[in-house]
Amino acid sequence: MLETLPQIIENSARSHPEREAFRFGSKALAYSELEHRMHQLADHLIRIGVKKGDRVGVYMNRCIETAIAIYGIMRAGGVYVPLDAMTPHSRTLFLLKDCSIAHIVSTRSQKKRLTSLLTDTMVVESVIGVTLDLNIKSISWDNLFENNLENYQPVAIGPDDLAYIMYTSGSTGPPKGIMHTHFSGLSYARLSADLYGVHHLDRFASHAPLHFDISTFGFFTVPYAGATSIILSDAHVKMPFSLAQLLEKEQITIWYSVPLALIQLLQGGFLEQKDLKSIRWVLFGGENFALKYLKTFTKLWPHATFCNVYGPAEVNQCTYHNVVPDDLNSNIPIGEVWSDTSFKIMDKNYKEVDDGITGQLLIQSVTMMRGYWNNDALTKKSTYIEKVTPTKNNIYYCTGDMVYKNEYGKLVFVGRNDRQVKIRGYRIEMNEVESILLRHEGVQEAAVFVIEKEEGVKILAAALLLFPLFDIDSKMMTKFCRGLLPQHSIPTMIEVLPYFPRTSSGKIDRPTLLNRITDKLIDA
Repeated sequence: MLETLPQIIENSARSHPEREAFRFGSKALAYSELEHRMHQLADHLIRIGVKKGDRVGVYMNRCIETAIAIYGIMRAGGVYVPLDAMTPHSRTLFLLKDCSIAHIVSTRSQKKRLTSLLTDTMVVESVIGVTLDLNIKSISWDNLFENNLENYQPVAIGPDDLAYIMYTSGSTGPPKGIMHTHFSGLSYARLSADLYGVHHLDRFASHAPLHFDISTFGFFTVPYAGATSIILSDAHVKMPFSLAQLLEKEQITIWYSVPLALIQLLQGGFLEQKDLKSIRWVLFGGENFALKYLKTFTKLWPHATFCNVYGPAEVNQCTYHNVVPDDLNSNIPIGEVWSDTSFKIMDKNYKEVDDGITGQLLIQSVTMMRGYWNNDALTKKSTYIEKVTPTKNNIYYCTGDMVYKNEYGKLVFVGRNDRQVKIRGYRIEMNEVESILLRHEGVQEAAVFVIEKEEGVKILAAALLLFPLFDIDSKMMTKFCRGLLPQHSIPTMIEVLPYFPRTSSGKIDRPTLLNRITDKLIDA
């Protein structure tokens, strides 16, 4: 019986040693090779001082070495922490310090950015995967793979040990680290593989970057089933035509992404020309899928089953709904909870509501996080404890999402109970974006909104009120934000206004301001 995530690779290497585990372009890793590389990295990390529970950063673009990095770190007893290489240095430095990351696994393509990043910090002691011209120990992948494992002593790890920490936006501004154990990660792999019947002949298009929780399907679920993950390059993700070609060439059987990625494929007009009958599952989540696009997809790919996947990163996935024709005329439910999971819908006083009444969704699952890294207060705030007996408690995660149960017993998502939103699958805290905008010396007030530009396409918009004598335009503010916010949190539309509408109490009249911004977008 599997108890830890690295055992996934060890088990598949025994069952299917020559089968491809991961492919990236012309490069491929068989399960037997991945197992060997995993142990080589683990041995190196142990020899340079990584202890069980130590956090190790993964600073990579999409590449085949990503699989070696995450499994090698975990096999050494370490905890892998995805670092978005495209985010501003200030944000990455926060993660390095918050998690006390002394070692980073990277690639040669990140040498320039790494050099710039690590010049500003004394936290990191070594880099694996690329040699740097800095006073920091570093080793290339080629040199690492010369390790013969002669004196390798594997670290004993168990299901309750931490496996990875994934950061997302915090409700008060700073990012928050979501801690997952080998048990929760392995439970996700097992439940998702069982639910979707993933088998060794499946070929999965791994679209999500490592710092996005959807990536766990490609890195955990697929190898759990002995199948193959095709890691999509950055170029393929950005160019729908080449991506459509790749899907056909690789005979992809399972797709999983935010709806926007599928919409961009559709709008390119390339899918009709491709033979994609191999696709049997289309999983989507992170935001609503506009019905007009979903209808087109179900006609284009009638052989595939479309599944609306729901679950905050704190619980990985927890509900699912396989789309049926009747769904295409109304709001698609997030469905029902999967195995080993229970839920409650509660009002603000934590009293359960009746069917049809909207309340906050609380989830109890084997896939649930341990808590938030270095933030006991937030962990406690996000937890509801139900006392079952004097010695037993049921612990639920408070999602902050408002739902109700419809007449068919399906859960329907209504919205957030705070100002956190999802755009293209990324969680964005609007209060955080406003606070960054206000850092500019010329900005007196800032208000951030989500606007539906067209059906299914949402954008982040900001309105600014400037101090007198300041002349700032949207391009200048966008440039300012690039150094302080990840790309997905930078407002697409920034409007400088001569005044803000006010309520009778003097507060910003946000509904009126939103209408004004929306009108400007329509007139543009």
